[in-house]
Amino acid sequence: MQAYKLNATINELGHLIINEPLNIAPGEVEVIILQSIPSQEISTETSTERQPDKPKRKSKVKALQDWFEKTQPASPDFDPDQAKWEYLKEKHNL
Repeated sequence: MQAYKLNATINELGHLIINEPLNIAPGEVEVIILQSIPSQEISTETSTERQPDKPKRKSKVKALQDWFEKTQPASPDFDPDQAKWEYLKEKHNL
C-alpha cells in the first residue's frame, strides 16, 4: 500500500475537495482524514476538576521507590519523540 499526503477541504455540503492533481492510477482508494482542532476549542474543564489522588507506583528496587512516589505522571499530550529530538538538538548544538 502506498501513502500520499495531500491538503484538502470539506465544503458546506460535506464533500471532500482535493485542490491538487493526483498522479495515481485509477481505482479504489482508502481515505483517512486528520482534522486539526484549534486550541481555543479544547475544553479546559479537566483542569478545574479535582484531581484524583496520585496512585502509588511500586518498584522492586527500594532505592527508586521514593523517587517513583514523588514523580508526576506524563501529561496526555506528551510526545516522547519530540522530547528526544529536543534533547539531541541541545546535546549536539543543532
